[in-house]
Formats: sequence, C-alpha cells, structure tokens
Amino acid sequence: YTGDTLCDRDNSIILESINFPEPVISVAIEPKTKAEQDKLSDCLVKLLQEDPTFRVRVDPDTNQTVISGMGELHLEILVDRMRREFSLDVDVSKPQVAFKETITKEVEHENKYVKQSGGRGQYGHVVIKVMPREPGSGFEFVNKIVGGAIPKEFIPGVEKGIETVSDGGILAGFPMIDYKVTILDGLHHDVDSSVLAFELASRACFKEACTKVTLKLLEPFM
Repeated sequence: YTGDTLCDRDNSIILESINFPEPVISVAIEPKTKAEQDKLSDCLVKLLQEDPTFRVRVDPDTNQTVISGMGELHLEILVDRMRREFSLDVDVSKPQVAFKETITKEVEHENKYVKQSGGRGQYGHVVIKVMPREPGSGFEFVNKIVGGAIPKEFIPGVEKGIETVSDGGILAGFPMIDYKVTILDGLHHDVDSSVLAFELASRACFKEACTKVTLKLLEPFM
C-alpha cells in the first residue's frame, strides 16, 4: 500500500513514513438501493487502501457514510470511480468544509461529579488547566497529580472525558485542535470513585473551562 517500503528480504530497509495532510472537505454518500450497501463497503475499502488522503466515517447522528478528501475535485474523482469501476450509483450531498475549533487563552477550572443512588455512588473531582498550542501541534495531555490525589488507574478516564468533548466540538460541533490540558489536582473516594466517574467529571470540567474563554473557528486551507 501507499507508504509501505519494498526491499530485499535479506537487506531490510524501512524508509521514513509519509505524513499526509488532514482532509479539508466532506460529502455524504448513499447508495441508491439497500442491496448496494455491502458493495459500497467493499468499494470504500479498496479506495482507502490506494489513497491515504481519503477518509471515511459514519456519522453517529444521521448514520450517513461521510467521505473526506483534499478538495472538491478529489471527491468528484472518487465518486466517478465508484460509478465507473464499481458500477455503484450513489447520491452525493453538498460538500461541507471540515472546520476545526480551538481555544485562544489559558484557563483553569474544576468540577466535581457526585451521584448517589441506592447502592454504590459515583465520585470524581478534577482541577484542570487548558491552554492553546501552536498551530499544527495537536493535542497534549499532561498528568501533574502527586501524592495519590487521583489514583493513576483513574487518569485514563480523565483523558477520555476530555477527548470525548473535543471530538464533538463546543462552539459549532467541529473537532478541537492545537490545545493542551493539564490535570493539576483532584480528589477521589475510596469506594465511590471509578474511571467512569472521572471521565464524567473531566468531560463537564473541560466543556465549562472552554466556555469561559474565547473559542475560535478555524477554516482549513483549501
């Protein structure tokens, strides 16, 4: 596949991998008939193997198949190949630009998640700092917990909660990029704390922190 290295079996050489840019435009596609759904899946797998700049996902809200590429012409060629090479007749939505979101200022925030029911409860308390990073630097998560305020087995829940919010965006529903989150402090309960409790606490904390500062919508370079 694209990016693989071919070499002599007895003289193994692995060339440096290629860093491909993120897609900038998306369309939703749908086969004309349900009978062609499996055919579409096979077609997309083959196109993905050939083209590393081509992406496919299923929208969790609409259940639509969304394809993304480097521009309108790129997607037009891919759809044309579906029709010519795979005999697939698909409906195509209007292109939607893949915006991103980011924050512009540093902020600290804390949140406590407490839920008590008849049995075991849920307890998670986090203090985080959110700050912007340089364009193109991506997401960074830093754990600065000391003294066991939050046991290390609960830290993955904190990171997951943040990423869950980030993937769906806050300002307009687009993924967030180029920011850093540091877990500074928190508290746990010997009985009621869990990975889920800290995931829910960090999810709310991150969302509230971001709404306290200016969020910016970024349009990708076309």
